[in-house]
Amino acid sequence: MELSLNTATVRKQWNLAQMIDGCARHGIRGLSPWRDQVAALGLQKTRALIKEHGLTVTGLCRGGFFAEKNWKDDNLRAIEEAHVLGAPALILVVGGMPPGSKDLSSCRQRIQDCIAEILPEARKAGVPLAIEPLHPMQVTRAAVNTLEQALDMCDALEPGGAQGTPGVGVAVDVYHVWWDPKLAGQIARGRGRILGYHICDWLPATRDLFNDRGMMGDGVIDLPSIRKWVEAAGYSGFQEVEIFSELDWWRRDPDEVLRTCKERLPKC
Repeated sequence: MELSLNTATVRKQWNLAQMIDGCARHGIRGLSPWRDQVAALGLQKTRALIKEHGLTVTGLCRGGFFAEKNWKDDNLRAIEEAHVLGAPALILVVGGMPPGSKDLSSCRQRIQDCIAEILPEARKAGVPLAIEPLHPMQVTRAAVNTLEQALDMCDALEPGGAQGTPGVGVAVDVYHVWWDPKLAGQIARGRGRILGYHICDWLPATRDLFNDRGMMGDGVIDLPSIRKWVEAAGYSGFQEVEIFSELDWWRRDPDEVLRTCKERLPKC
């Protein structure tokens, strides 16, 4: 699998135009931008620069956050942006429980209902929706916390399985799911529904649970095994490096960051 840069990885050092140029200079063919960066550069300008530099969009971050008041309008805009950029999926960070609530079951049902509401528009635009389960520590950002929960939603939304390109699938982010004892079996179950594969590492002495992800090889995640499982499940897309690192990689020369990503990839 080839390398893709999730633009969060150098978000503190470069703007989106610099990221696009940096990927081209380093021979990184894939790019997964965030919507705020696209908005700052301009949607059409982003599309033109990506095409000019010969890059492939591997996803658009993000839609979701279904507990917010304007969730539907925002997600419909996100679907249109993903369509314009030619993204193979819109990544959904689904949102957490409303303030004061502890009812996870109702929250997950609401998330599923909201996805069902926007799914026809996503299908019409040719933009699959990728549910990304987040580690339980981030339940206030996403109440879908395991790959099993995400795939259960996919089965409920598309009974009988995906036919061809799914309308809804999953994004497997190792940072959030590596710990799950059911992971191998659930990745196998996800055949045909894996729309993105995000890599980084979990540091054994994590200093910040949100913004202290490790570079591949610096932590405890068995990346080669997870990659084998994902490939065996039929995924042949890019390995997308997504590193939030307030205390380390966001402080480094971004060219060093990209060089390190390329150097580490063969061992992932």
